[in-house]
Parts: sequence; C-alpha cells; structure tokens
Amino acid sequence: MKGRVTIPTDESFVEGTKEIAKLWGADAVRDCDGTKLPANAGEIAGKVYETYFVTRGDVAWAKAHPEELQHFFLLSERKTAAGETLKIFPAEGYYAEQVKPDHSKDALRFWQVIDRTTGKEHTEWKADEKEGCIVIEHAQPYHEYTVSFLAHNVWDSTQMYNYITNGWDTDKHSPYDPRYPLTAAHIKEVLEGWLKTHPDVTVVRFTTFLYHFFLVFNEAGKEKIVDWFGYNASVSPRALDEFEKEYGYRLTAEDFVDEGYYNSPHRVPNKHFRDYMDFTMRYVARTVKELVSLVHAYNKEAMMFLGDSWIGTEPYGKYFADIGLDAVVGSVGGGVTVRMLSDMPGVKYVEGRMLPYFFPDTFFEGNEEGAVAELNKNWMTARRAMMRAPLERIGFGGYLSLAAKFPKFVARAGEVCEEFRRIYAGVKGKQPFCAVKVAVLNCWGKLRSWQCFMTAHELWYQQAYSYQGILEALSGLPVEVSFIDFDDVKAGALDKIDVLLNAGDAYTAWSGGEHWQDAEVQERVRAFVARGGGFVGVGEPTAYAKQGRFFALADILGVDEEKGLSLNTDKYNITAEEGHFIFADTPAPDFGEDKKNIYALSGTKVLKIAFSERFTRNVNVGEVKAAVNTYGKGRSFYITGLPYSFENARLLYRALLWTAQKEEYAEKNFSTNVAVDCHYYAASGEYALVNNTFEEQKTTFFDASGSSRGMTLAPMQIVWLKAEDGAVCSG
Repeated sequence: MKGRVTIPTDESFVEGTKEIAKLWGADAVRDCDGTKLPANAGEIAGKVYETYFVTRGDVAWAKAHPEELQHFFLLSERKTAAGETLKIFPAEGYYAEQVKPDHSKDALRFWQVIDRTTGKEHTEWKADEKEGCIVIEHAQPYHEYTVSFLAHNVWDSTQMYNYITNGWDTDKHSPYDPRYPLTAAHIKEVLEGWLKTHPDVTVVRFTTFLYHFFLVFNEAGKEKIVDWFGYNASVSPRALDEFEKEYGYRLTAEDFVDEGYYNSPHRVPNKHFRDYMDFTMRYVARTVKELVSLVHAYNKEAMMFLGDSWIGTEPYGKYFADIGLDAVVGSVGGGVTVRMLSDMPGVKYVEGRMLPYFFPDTFFEGNEEGAVAELNKNWMTARRAMMRAPLERIGFGGYLSLAAKFPKFVARAGEVCEEFRRIYAGVKGKQPFCAVKVAVLNCWGKLRSWQCFMTAHELWYQQAYSYQGILEALSGLPVEVSFIDFDDVKAGALDKIDVLLNAGDAYTAWSGGEHWQDAEVQERVRAFVARGGGFVGVGEPTAYAKQGRFFALADILGVDEEKGLSLNTDKYNITAEEGHFIFADTPAPDFGEDKKNIYALSGTKVLKIAFSERFTRNVNVGEVKAAVNTYGKGRSFYITGLPYSFENARLLYRALLWTAQKEEYAEKNFSTNVAVDCHYYAASGEYALVNNTFEEQKTTFFDASGSSRGMTLAPMQIVWLKAEDGAVCSG
C-alpha cells in the first residue's frame, strides 16, 4: 500500500527524500520552520505542503508598523508597599526581547493598579516611561500591589522556541495584528501574491492564523506562562473598543489578568471571558474565511496546524465549520490528541504529526535506539485511539536529513506507515462496537472535546495526570464519548446517554464549581440516576461546599470529603468489600495523586480503603479510595484518581459497564488480558485484537455471541479476525 503519509524535506536533501518517500509510501512532502522546499518538490510526491504564516514572517512590515504589533495583558510581580509611594517595574521577570510594555496613550487607558490586599483598584498612579516604571502614590503601607499592563509581543513565541532550541541566527519575527486596517489589508495582499508565485504548492499549511496561544517567557528565556487555550495574546486597544461597542460594557485589564490566573482552562469561566472568547472567535472565523476563500480561488487546499496561532479557530467552536478549511493537522501526543483530531467536525480530512520531531535534541549521535523507542511509544499510544476513530493521514516534521542518519529509525518508521494504512482500511467508515454511551460533564462541554485537564498541549502535570488518564483510557475503549456542559444537562442531554462522568479538583472548570449549586442541575442529574442511569465520579466530583456537604451529590456518589468541619459526626462505614465486578481484572489499581479524607456514607459499598499506621479505632478512620452506591434504579462509582495504565483503562471500562448495568459485555467483544484490546466492526464483520506491549501476550477472546477462544499475540501485533469463519489475518 502507498499514500496517506507526509514527510518533511528541504532543498538540501532532495535525493535522500525521494528514497525515504518510496520506503514510507509517502504521497506528500512538506517544509519545516526554518527550511525551504526544493524547486522540484512535486517530483517527490503528488501533494506539496508549504508552511504559511499569516501574521508573522514579514520582518520589514513589522518594523515599519510597530504600532500594529500584537499585544497581551500581563501582570507585574507583586510588590509590598513599605511607605506611601511604591515603584513597580511592570516588565520585571519577563523576557525583554519578547515583552515591551506599551506606554502609548491609547494603551495606558487600559492599565490597572490593584491593591491585592483589598482586591480593589488603586487609581492614584502615574507612568514613568523614561524609567520604565509605575509610581503608585498614596499607597497603604504593607499592602501588596500589582500592575496589570498591556505590552507589545515583539517576538513570536514559536519562532523564539525554535530559534533558541536550534541555535538559529535569522531575523526574529514580530507578530502583527490584523485588527488594524493596514495590517488587515496587508495580509490579504501578501497571501495573494504568494499564491501567484507558488504554483507547485497544492496545500497551504497555515501555521496557524491570527493569534498565538498565550505563551510568555521569563527573563532567562524560559517559559513563564503557558496556556494552550489562552486568549490573552489576541487583545488590543482596538479590539477592546470594538468589544465595548458591540456588548455595551467595557472590559478591564483585570478581566484578562484574572488575579494572576489569566482565565486558564482550569478556571470556571466567567461571563466576561466567555463573551470575549465568542467575540474573538467570530472575528477570527470571518477573517480566516476570507483567506481560505482566496486559497481556494487558486485551486489549492487550505490546512490549519492545530497549535501555535490557533486561538479563535477552535475546532469544536460554533464558528469553525463556517471557515471552509479542507484539513487540520496536529501533533500527536497520545490517544487523546488522536481523538481530538479524528472526531473533529467541519473538515475533509485530518492528519497527525507523529513523534519524535526530527530535531537535534533527539537525533544526535549515539541516540538511534532512543529515537526508535520514542517513535514506538508514540505510535503504540496513538494506535489505541486510531482503532476507534482513525486519522486520514499521518506525517512527521523536522529535518529529514537528521533522521536519515539512523537506518533503524527509517526502517521502523516505514513499518509504522504501513501499519497505519492497514488500520485505516480496516476501521475508517466502519462504526466500532460501543457498549456504553458516556458523557463527560464539565464547564466547557463540547468546546473542549478531548481537551479536558490540558494546560500546554498534552504535557504531564502532577495536578492533572490522575484525571487526564480518564480521557486517555476513553480514547481507546469500546464506548461512545461525548462532552457536555451544565446548560446541556438542563437542555436534556442526559436522555441520550447511559453514564455521566464528572472528574476534577474542587472548584475547577472540570469538576464544575459553582454550577453544582444550580438546583435544576442537581434535580436533573438525580432524576437521571434514579431512573437507572449511571454516574462515575473521580477526584472531587460535584464539589462545592454548601448546606453541610462538600460533594453536592454525595447522596448519589455515596461518599463525601471531610474538610475538618464535621469531625463531631461519627463515621462507621470503613469495611471494604472484596471481589467486586469492577475490580475483577485489576485488584490493585493506581490512584495517582489520590484524594485524602474521603469517607463513605451509610449504605455505601466501600471497595478500596486505606488506613493510617496509627489506626487504633473502629470509627472515624480510613480514607476511601473507591466505592459504589445504588440510587433509585441507578448506580454510581467513585474513585480518588485514575492515571492512565492498561489496568486503569480496564477498571474504567468495567466501571462504565457496571454503572450502565451492562455487565454482560465483559464477556462479549472482549479480551481478558488488560494489555490486549478487542474491537469489533460489524459493517465488515471483523474483529481486531491489539497487543499494546513490546512483549508476547496471551488472552482469552470473547466474540459478539460470547463464544471464547485462546489467542497468543506477538509483540505489538494486531490480529484481524473474520467473524463468519474465524479466519485470522495478522497485521
């Protein structure tokens, strides 16, 4: 087989690219940031991608129009007043080559000084542009103050990263803002000129569009603030004035700085930030649609890279489909990012950029085995999700000449490309068997489909991995997954599902915070479970301290969290039940970072509990780790944390089956070995058994009727079985 693979190339590695393209069956070539396509790129592959920057790259334009550079709102360091006068240098702690405070009269009207001790704005201050500071007058001694300021973003964050990582010595890119009329006209004019002079390019790979996600560096040139969903780099005096005209109220610096939280996705979003997001998404969608239409007028495809400057073009947003994009490509960190791409609506095809990136931080002398190991790990993780919803294409990025020095890597990458094509042929368009319909409930709902608990792409965070593992598990399980918010609950979304899942730390957007005090939400969830629905809670689900409960739906969950306020009420339910259905395959689960002080209500079945070494009583002791409860005709399951592992993925699947009251599917379309996934595609009558490890695995396989047979799978093997005759086709 051939096709569905994109490889990087550059003008200095043409013949080498041709050889590897043939080996990998590549049908598309692309450039990489900092390289140029060869003049004869069309001879290498039929599809030719070229990177295009909309709002950076034109160094001359940026230098000639410094007033139209992009902005962001930033917070100064916190300073304590020792007397009635206090000087604060706003840019202290930021990278001077990126952050330049905007002292223009137009920008200064949005600056704010906040007394962080009282939380009130302090209006008695003046800007000393010469000294580069803000002078706060009539300060209250020993109160803490900050300055929320508008700054120009004078160096694009992605180019800065690549520049520093690869030791570049080229012009530094300053991003310019199309909210301003001159730049708005310029970006269209330049794109049309580029399209005319690049006839061999078939796919314009926008990297990305207008505004970069919120990424600011510290004085040492290291990341200081990173938020893949942040809108702070899309602000400008012009945007704020236009917002006020449309919405009838004025946004302030504090609306963006948000006490220093910067409206991170973990925060319960407020109305002002929601309004600004919608305002920005509509503007970006309109502007990008004009650019995409221009690309189509020259008979080329328009592709968006899901990363870098993607703010405003969120794929699960209300306006994304209106843009008219042909494709989206994104970096694949695991199963979650595969599903984030493959479930995406509104485009013709999606492509995943696999790891490792062909950069010298991986491809250096003596690290061939390391490069192969990284490729295998990335592929094995992504493959789980592709068995449920495959990408249309995969590809690689970076400098192919570096990878070419490692023949074992080149050979293994070719095998990955071939296996991907086999998966695509076997899975695409064939609805896989789904035992349960589960909805993940949080404040963001559909907008953050497969993006929950993320801060910076799919990077590991100690406070998030115990929840991120839930999504990684779901990405490859035989369940149908949707993402809903609290308005969806009130609009009847629970009528379409079997199990509702709520997970996260208390007061975060993922758990729900104040939304759990909405009486209608509580009523509808209780009614759903009472009628026979399932509820799965992880961490601090439904948490919002009020009316004597920390978990608002402790009655459904059967557990609550002791906050040190109800120690006068004795708690006797401390005996764990052995051998429950949920833990049949995983008797010793990993709870991750865990939650302390969870206790079981009377009548709840405790499944896992931990005791202190100081355990000397039979009351008011123990910390519940997992429990089940019945509520009316329905069931609930609670667990303190669920980082990803084969064992925890199986545990979650069994929990979903049990709460949905579909336990029979533990012996239908099922593999007893937690390291071997089983998928069934009724349309083709095929089963796929997938060994997710680098070792041989044995398992018992149950088909759709419940008949079983023993199977042995080689390391990393996929075995395809025809349902009608039991024939085996190894992949």
